[in-house]
Amino acid sequence: MKTGFKQFLLLWGTSLVSATGSGMTSFALGIYIFQETGLASLTGLLILLGFLPGLLLTPFAGILADRIDRRLLMMLGDGLSILGLVVILFSIFFLDSKQQIWGIGSGVAISSVFSSFVEPAFRATISDLLDKEDFSRASGLVQLVSSARYLLSPILAGSILSFTSIHIILIIDMLTIVLTLPVTQLVRKKMIVQSEQENHSIQEDFHFAFQLLYQKKGVWILVLFGILVSFCLGVVQTLMGPIVLAYADARFLGFLTTFSSCGMVAAGLLLGKYKIRKQFVSVLSVSLLLVGIAMIGFFIRENRSLTCFFGFSLFASLTFCNTALDYLVRTNLPNQHQGKVWGLIGIISQAGYVVAYASIGLIADYLIKPLLMKNGPLAPSLGKLIGVGPGRGAAFTVILAGLLLIATSFFFSQNYHIKELEDVHALETR
Repeated sequence: MKTGFKQFLLLWGTSLVSATGSGMTSFALGIYIFQETGLASLTGLLILLGFLPGLLLTPFAGILADRIDRRLLMMLGDGLSILGLVVILFSIFFLDSKQQIWGIGSGVAISSVFSSFVEPAFRATISDLLDKEDFSRASGLVQLVSSARYLLSPILAGSILSFTSIHIILIIDMLTIVLTLPVTQLVRKKMIVQSEQENHSIQEDFHFAFQLLYQKKGVWILVLFGILVSFCLGVVQTLMGPIVLAYADARFLGFLTTFSSCGMVAAGLLLGKYKIRKQFVSVLSVSLLLVGIAMIGFFIRENRSLTCFFGFSLFASLTFCNTALDYLVRTNLPNQHQGKVWGLIGIISQAGYVVAYASIGLIADYLIKPLLMKNGPLAPSLGKLIGVGPGRGAAFTVILAGLLLIATSFFFSQNYHIKELEDVHALETR
């Protein structure tokens, strides 16, 4: 095994442990807030506070990843995020019920701010450590880190909460962060630091990163496509609960979430063992087609077995889609600028989540739901196919998002600028 890949595996392993700890905290806090207040809206506010600060700071974090040692930036981001956990612990122990909500929210936001510095630096570090032929394998493993908070964290946090309180989970999360610091430092000591020396302003760096993306038309199309993907995933995340709880209980919803995440784990392990060596555009188009089909099958019927099958398929296909996207973008951008570029890609592509979280619930409840109630306008036609009643309007909303992804998959298979991204790499490797 190559030395660079061994160092990557060290960073990847600690990131997996840290992500599991963070996921446990998120899961436990959601339960804690709901039990204390009985308000689902406050749980949504907590999610927003944990998402937006990091998203808004991602471009700045990317610029820093090209200006200073990327491993040092990862250590600072991880280490300082502990401050947010300390604020949360203080709020739980010492503040009254009204002040406690704002204290916990502040802690979540603080952790999000510092954690935002880790992602662009880690992504850029992959290019520092690995050869191009290992990028697809690394991408599959990195996606396992993202799935940990949905697969491992809820199970572990639920088990711990059954015999102790939330403060134990917060302490465990702190310990997982502490674990990452010496490992990252070990990798850092073995690498030659290559950071950008020119004295550019942040505005100039931001503009330069934008130009790198925009001038490479194929890359720019893929970045904009990321908005669509994050929006559709936001639709699934927002409406999955209302759809499933219309015909099943919360226990099945939890099982479905875990089982569906296993699709990402299985695909990530497969990609970790077997590399994708060519035809990345074809992999992207086919996997995107399968994602769209899985979204439709996921909710077209109120059938538990069918839902589990398509949920697993959705996350497995999504892993291949993300791997192809990551490879095509990474291999067409200069390594020394990848920190700032990945930071900008992050804030652009994830904007779809914000739009989905803010709007899709209202659209499903007030625009589409009435159409598929018992006496709704679409009940005699579409209702015969997907059913009528509670949850069916939300299901149709997800189906529409799936159809949009299917249409997009055919566009990618024919687009000249996207094909050109892979053609350039093919010429370089001959």
